[in-house]
Amino acid sequence: MTEPKTDILPVPGAVLHYDVRSADSSPHPVLLTIGSPMGAAGFVTLAGHFADRPVVTYDPRGAGRSQRTDGAPQTTPDEHADDLHRLISALDAGPVDIFASSGGAVNALALAAKHPEQVRTLVAHEPPAFRELPDRGPVLAACVDIHETYQRSGFGPAMAKFIALVSQPGAVPADYADRPAPDPAAFGLPAMTDSLAASTAAWGRRGGG
Repeated sequence: MTEPKTDILPVPGAVLHYDVRSADSSPHPVLLTIGSPMGAAGFVTLAGHFADRPVVTYDPRGAGRSQRTDGAPQTTPDEHADDLHRLISALDAGPVDIFASSGGAVNALALAAKHPEQVRTLVAHEPPAFRELPDRGPVLAACVDIHETYQRSGFGPAMAKFIALVSQPGAVPADYADRPAPDPAAFGLPAMTDSLAASTAAWGRRGGG
């Protein structure tokens, strides 16, 4: 496998940055690894385990190097799916194998629904598809509370609630959002973000997950 080569792909509302690790004379299809909001930097180690095939990583719009140009504060899974469609088309490598994690898995599922001809194999790892859960009401209420906490108090308190939510064993109780908030310090997080504006930008980069 060669060292990654970085390229850019202008798309409506953003400029995507992606990295291609080539594998000379490989018979295997491209492996595209994606997350959201995690970008290419989070897949460096994983990419190194697939020296037998070309591996592509990228920063989804609004994250890392792929900054939005339209000023929109949020990105939908359908927008991410359109970006992935354009990226795969730009690679001109036929249908690809995809390993997608977290919000990236949601975006990849949206891609597979819209453009199944571009996906050979999809491993959707832990997609946060809360609306499909039997306890979706309390889970979605907790998500709303996390977002409001972020807007009010910043990254630390909101992330502490997020960590507590995903660590909840079993079904989420109906009164979960009304329970006392976890201490951000217990997770090594700040109690109050110094710059809420900066954190708002970071939260907006969460994309589909």
